[in-house]
Amino acid sequence: MGHDVSKNDENHYDGGVMKVVQSLKTDTAENGADTPALRLFALVELIAAKDRHVSLQGLVEQTGLPKPTVHRMLQQLETAGLLQREGDGRHYSSGVRLRRLAENLLLNSTHHGARHSVLRRLVEEVGESCNLTALSGSEVIYLDRVETAAPLRFYLHPGSRVPAHCSASGKIFLAQMSPAQRQRLLAHATLERYTANTVTDLEGLERELRRVRADGFALDDEEFLPGLLCIAVAVPAQTPRSSLCVAIQAPVMRANAETAKRWLPALQRAAQALSTIDADAPPARGARKQA
Repeated sequence: MGHDVSKNDENHYDGGVMKVVQSLKTDTAENGADTPALRLFALVELIAAKDRHVSLQGLVEQTGLPKPTVHRMLQQLETAGLLQREGDGRHYSSGVRLRRLAENLLLNSTHHGARHSVLRRLVEEVGESCNLTALSGSEVIYLDRVETAAPLRFYLHPGSRVPAHCSASGKIFLAQMSPAQRQRLLAHATLERYTANTVTDLEGLERELRRVRADGFALDDEEFLPGLLCIAVAVPAQTPRSSLCVAIQAPVMRANAETAKRWLPALQRAAQALSTIDADAPPARGARKQA
């Protein structure tokens, strides 16, 4: 965690997506592979893999498709709400509908049962509520959650959203970004104050994120909700940046920062178990053909 995506890593991933785009230019009609829908899907895949906005000309160069064709595809995707055009009118990024699709896929993952079991075991071990999260824009979305049986608890159901700048999981996600990515994200997000402990200035947040990168975990010590403590770690991933976090939450009446740090071994074991679930998932049928 905490490493920027290298140019080689980026090119390697883009190359895999580009094979899909280029393959759609070939005559594969006999397999039903060369369809307008799949071409659009491949373009969405390429754009979604980027950590920056893309331009029409850049996509033309990367796909090798004719400029009028790419322009028409972008218009179709923008009209459908899958892409959105940025303020300069020349760059595109993922649209609201595409982001909602990604969130729903994560919320209703076929591995939900296995992931839920990991969270349940973690709750049994530490005695506090645990959740699995992902980043959605400048917010953290709860994908799954298991509540403690203790009478005093904070109830946050799957689908709940919390700000990235003052949540433990959010700090993990922010700390993994490159400075340019983080600047783009935070430039359009208000660092709102929720409690007396909320960090609301960029310089202070950057200091906190440096600590997160060095420590490998993040704390929310009453920064979002008064009386709530949270500790989070990233779920190890095959890419330099993790797309998931696992966290433990507890009322400050039962835990403090030192207590939370003692939960780290259990939290890290859970993160590794969640990572193994994703690694063991069978590849999609189309991915097997590409391999």
